[in-house]
Amino acid sequence: MQPTIYRWVKTPCGRQKYIELSSKKGIFSKIRLIWFIIFAVLRDWKLENQDPV
Repeated sequence: MQPTIYRWVKTPCGRQKYIELSSKKGIFSKIRLIWFIIFAVLRDWKLENQDPV
């Protein structure tokens, strides 16, 4: 089962970066993760979902 965020972050490189950033601990890491999610969602808004059917 895939995380719900994959519905919004659609590119493979974006998903890999999300996994990398979400595994780090600390307040600044969490702020950077939120910052990344905001811009990834805005960038991937119009893209088709890249999940295999």
